[in-house]
Amino acid sequence: MNYRHSFHAGNFADLVKHALVLWLLKARQAQGAPVVVLDTHAGAGLYDLSGDAMRSREAEAGVERLMAAEGLPPLIAELAAQISGVNPNGGSRFYPGSPLLVARNLRPDDRYSGFEISGDVASLLVDSLRRFPNASGRPGDGYKAVVAEAKTVPAPLVLIDPPFEQPDDYVRAADTTLEIVRADPTATVAIWTPLKDLETFDGFLRRLAAAGPTLVAEVRLRPLTNPMKMNGCAMVVVNPPTGADAAAKEICEWVAATLGEAGGKADAWRL
Repeated sequence: MNYRHSFHAGNFADLVKHALVLWLLKARQAQGAPVVVLDTHAGAGLYDLSGDAMRSREAEAGVERLMAAEGLPPLIAELAAQISGVNPNGGSRFYPGSPLLVARNLRPDDRYSGFEISGDVASLLVDSLRRFPNASGRPGDGYKAVVAEAKTVPAPLVLIDPPFEQPDDYVRAADTTLEIVRADPTATVAIWTPLKDLETFDGFLRRLAAAGPTLVAEVRLRPLTNPMKMNGCAMVVVNPPTGADAAAKEICEWVAATLGEAGGKADAWRL
């Protein structure tokens, strides 16, 4: 499988991930100290939804419904405002990935470093961050690069968002998290995962059991009866800031209620 996030940009999972990433960044900024964000699988940074995404049509059921909705809860409204910020002519043609969302909200002393293993996509990442002096994108194996860089900065905020196309992605995501928090117990690590079947997801969580305080924020669009489909997604946050449980609940409940099918649900719980 040759995964390209451009086919999936702006789908329901992106809304969950990016609304919570924005909250995590602002929560860490509220603590006062400079924030260093490290991103293992940064992607392109900005996605034109009139391209590859037209083929999957996932954005129609995600960001397009978001931007047409009214009465948004605050954390979902914040994501909508960020999307509007990269669409000055209105609409939702362009969708900002984690690198651009973070870069747009960095303070002068904050920093973002994102890694992308695909050379072509890494070039797009570099271009999307060019106007942000304290944000950078680089080619490379993000698992290795982020572990090395996390050891050089205090209390980093680490984003792990692999495509899960490789058979060892669950293991590497968990082991990368464990290595980071063992080296620095004050680091916060947020891992995005798809939800296809409980056996795979439970095995991933068991591998993380020794990581420390862990929040699991789940959205299930439908019951987990077909492991060939992405039935939902989760954000697993190790060392979550105060208030993360309520933030995750607000985000997940809106996505499940607004975009989910019959039998869908949201949950936020501690490992």
